[in-house]
Amino acid sequence: MRPFFVVFRLLGAAAILAAIIGQLVHSASFWDAIGIGDRKGNLVVNFFSFFTIDSNVGAVVVFLLGAVLLMRRRDDPGWFAVLRAAVTSYMAVTGIVYNMLLRGIDVGEGAVLGWSNEVLHVVGPALVIVDWLFAPGRRRLEWSRIGAIVAFPVVWAVYTMVRGPLAYNDVAGAPTWYPYPFLNPANSPEGYVSVAFYVILIAAIIGGVGAAVIWVSRRRPRWPAR
Repeated sequence: MRPFFVVFRLLGAAAILAAIIGQLVHSASFWDAIGIGDRKGNLVVNFFSFFTIDSNVGAVVVFLLGAVLLMRRRDDPGWFAVLRAAVTSYMAVTGIVYNMLLRGIDVGEGAVLGWSNEVLHVVGPALVIVDWLFAPGRRRLEWSRIGAIVAFPVVWAVYTMVRGPLAYNDVAGAPTWYPYPFLNPANSPEGYVSVAFYVILIAAIIGGVGAAVIWVSRRRPRWPAR
């Protein structure tokens, strides 16, 4: 199984990286077409402020590092086990939230590249989950590691809400920018109350998924990496 998952991880990393680059290039072409290409700095920061993009970048890193570890016949080191569990949780939540709340919604950042969108929101999460369930070398995690798993989403949420009123939406010509419509208090009569509800809901989903990921790790691994 080890050689299979080396190839699995390398191909998964390549597919997800291609999807990220493909969407970025597609978006840049759209920005040029509507005459805002001169502000690419802000637009690129916006692009990498999406939780989906951050999660998929993490998946690329984990797949590449994981492939190297398997080639060296090493089980997951402690730090990598936590990183891998966190990214697995984020990718699973990305798939859940997108398909529950965001599928078919225009987030206002330009034309969506169809195949890339499906890789980032469906294929990528599925690959990462399969890897967590079946790849050799998985380390048993303590329940206390759930704090490390939820740390990045909390930081991301704080960053998003602080930056939102300060960032300009070049595509829409609006004075604020939020990566997802449900995080913009102007989109709901309840304002920040509605935003708080969604943030708590997503945090609960991440916590629940993180707990499930840790539970899986505490089962006997199917195949050792060595």
